[in-house]
Amino acid sequence: MVFKTIINFNWAVYIIPVQRLNSVLELKTNLIGIIGGSGFDDPNLFENPIELDLSTPFGKPSDVLLSGQIAGVPCVLLARHGRKHQYQPSDVNYRANIWALKQAGCTHVLATTATGSLVEDYQPGDLVILDDFIDRTWGRKCTFYDRTEGGPRGVCHLPMHPAFCERSRRALQDAARLRGYKYHENGTAVVIQGPRFSSRAESLMHRQWGGHLVNMTTVPEVNLAKEAGLSYAAVALVTDYDCWRKDEKSVSVSEVLEMFSKNVKKAADVILDAVQILAADTDLEYLDAHENMVSSAIMLKE
Repeated sequence: MVFKTIINFNWAVYIIPVQRLNSVLELKTNLIGIIGGSGFDDPNLFENPIELDLSTPFGKPSDVLLSGQIAGVPCVLLARHGRKHQYQPSDVNYRANIWALKQAGCTHVLATTATGSLVEDYQPGDLVILDDFIDRTWGRKCTFYDRTEGGPRGVCHLPMHPAFCERSRRALQDAARLRGYKYHENGTAVVIQGPRFSSRAESLMHRQWGGHLVNMTTVPEVNLAKEAGLSYAAVALVTDYDCWRKDEKSVSVSEVLEMFSKNVKKAADVILDAVQILAADTDLEYLDAHENMVSSAIMLKE
């Protein structure tokens, strides 16, 4: 049984950038957030599940958050596109999603994403632990620091190298290796606006830029998670070769869905195993380092 709880935190207290978000919430332990959808819809996955209907200064997240335990580890699950997949990539309220996970007490976020491959070696069905990105989106709200009422004050000049948390990336790598799945330890994702796929000229350009993969959701999710001081990492599931190969037909929705459905369990397995690895981690200094880095990136005129 899923119990629905209406929770509306007042986050007006977070107006001083140097104040640690965790101390505001008085967090005591790791809480792993998962951004995904397919592969995490098993009703028996969560123990003692509770639906959290959250409001944020930036609006509502894509759906309610599902809070509970996975093999004894506290976790929070959010469907990026909504449980009915009602939001296209450019319409996802990424700020509300990340803020809601932070409101719920998350210290980490592990995400899944479907991607097209821009290189021969990254084959459909492979897993890739992302380590960098190239942003080709436009018009998406990409920072919390924009004078939204109830949001944080100041201007945040956030350094984006490394783009993803190395500790959480390592947990995903270890999980994939222990499972025996074919995976790549690194990958640069070119993030396009969508919802359309790339033209052939664009796909060839993305290859020349050094991209390994192309997707539609990593930005601004990754930089917002970093602004929130979260340990964020993502595992990409390769579904196709985009459209750069002359001997390959162009990517199609049916092809993406077919390959994704065949292999999504692998991505889910890696996420769930990484949850256990991170939960066992007792050296949490890297979480303080994330928050200190954000604090030092904020300019605020008193």
